[in-house]
Amino acid sequence: MTDIEIANSIEPQDICELAKKLKIKKDYIENYGKYKAKISNKIFKELEKNKNGKLVLVTAISPTPYGEGKTTMSIGIADGLNKIGKNAILSLREPSLGPVFGMKGGATGGGYSQVVPMEDINLHFTGDMHAITSANNLLASLIDNHIYQGNELEIEKVTWKRCLDLNDRSLRKVEIGLSEKEETIKREDEFQITPASEIMAILCLASNIAELKTMLGNIIIGYNKENDPIFARELQAEGAMAVLLKDAIKPNLVQTLEGTPAFIHGGPFANIAHGCSSIIATKMALKLGDYCITEAGFGADLGAEKFLDIKCRKAEIKPDVVVLVATLKALKYHGGVQKEDIYEENEQAIIEGTHNLLKHIDNLRNKFNVNTIVAINKNDKDNSKELQLLEDILNKNNIEYSLVESWKKGGEGAIDIAKKIDKLSQNNKKLNYAYELEDDIKTKIEKVCKNIYGAKEIKYTEEAEKNIEKIEEMGYEDLPICIAKTQYSFSDDAKNLKCDEPFEINIRNVELNAGAEFVVVLAGKILTMPGLPNKPAANNINIDENENIIGIF
Repeated sequence: MTDIEIANSIEPQDICELAKKLKIKKDYIENYGKYKAKISNKIFKELEKNKNGKLVLVTAISPTPYGEGKTTMSIGIADGLNKIGKNAILSLREPSLGPVFGMKGGATGGGYSQVVPMEDINLHFTGDMHAITSANNLLASLIDNHIYQGNELEIEKVTWKRCLDLNDRSLRKVEIGLSEKEETIKREDEFQITPASEIMAILCLASNIAELKTMLGNIIIGYNKENDPIFARELQAEGAMAVLLKDAIKPNLVQTLEGTPAFIHGGPFANIAHGCSSIIATKMALKLGDYCITEAGFGADLGAEKFLDIKCRKAEIKPDVVVLVATLKALKYHGGVQKEDIYEENEQAIIEGTHNLLKHIDNLRNKFNVNTIVAINKNDKDNSKELQLLEDILNKNNIEYSLVESWKKGGEGAIDIAKKIDKLSQNNKKLNYAYELEDDIKTKIEKVCKNIYGAKEIKYTEEAEKNIEKIEEMGYEDLPICIAKTQYSFSDDAKNLKCDEPFEINIRNVELNAGAEFVVVLAGKILTMPGLPNKPAANNINIDENENIIGIF
């Protein structure tokens, strides 16, 4: 059966019954139909006395066109932990319409490790993405209206970007204000995708509505003639933006095919944003369960690094175990095998491809000092000799691992890794960060680029140098950094998979997200508004006469 057929073959629990099992009172449940609900953040007053459960972070090697299955693995692990008698809860990101209709298709797991209702989650869900987009663009309209109405704040340069939750390369650079009226301010502008918006980051990093409003007010929207920053609060914009986000800030409760509770909330990309689900959802899961299983986007050099250096700092949490997902196909791809030959036996490619796997493991174990286990996401087409070779390499390097078949078997296929995670989580370790907040911005960039990516040299454009100086002059040098770069390589070159020769990281620009409380570092050719591929997933998505959605996977 296809993923969507599997999902439709299983009748989920009524969401109120699922919430009742978590001991969530009816007063805190806001239903969105029979199988979805938002949980009020007022519940935290009751949960204060609850001890936090264990936190498991799922990440992966550098991504390939085949997909490594982080979400599928996260779901499988949560189901597996429940199989061995633990109370596990998921905390995952919401899919973005950009990838759903672009390259990826749906992002709710696969096989027998899915969250449901999958069509709803992949599309409009509970309206969070729309709310974030609207709040972002409300601020943009308030800025332009202020300028039109006399520009009392003397805004000289607008830095705030509009956003849209779709891939549309034509919106990367636009001209606005082309009205025939002379009063209209004409200028060049640009759109970014909603998951890259600072509003998305703020929603995911705020702990409550009060903090949300403060962070929204701290957004820098531009600069005046003296090059002093102008904040959203000076436009009195934060209140109206918070109103649009009042429901979006509440975590969404759904479930896996096996009835494991799942909070799906927030969806920042990890290649251009910080790549983690919301702090609120994660903390709620930690208070309600024995284990919270969460994921970070793309490879561990991006999502996991940002999870550890940004989210963990902000939330004052740390992972008890980090799961690094790998597949034979991905390893062979990193070993130079082309798509048409990916299922051909090639042990040499496995050996060469493990350079990527071992680099990620070294970072996690030795740089960040976290308990690490490799999850080999097993496929029926996997070659037994290649699997054995991979196991031999992992054993030789004293690396804990597990063969996982949750795609095929659900939680039953993840019992081994669940038991190993439970054992590893008892080993308490102090989390090391990639840099100290007291480091200057260039030192932070250097530590991530050299120690985590393995770069030999960092080069800056004149604009990046100028902006770093400005940010430090403004007193924001103590913020964490969020490096935006290609997800496909440790370098900033998507085609440089092996990174076996000395490489440099090129810093194109540096931007301040004062509201989200981090500094964005743009490396290489990374774009904040993706484009569609040659054959978008949208071409295969349809609806039949019975209103059944087809081709979302």
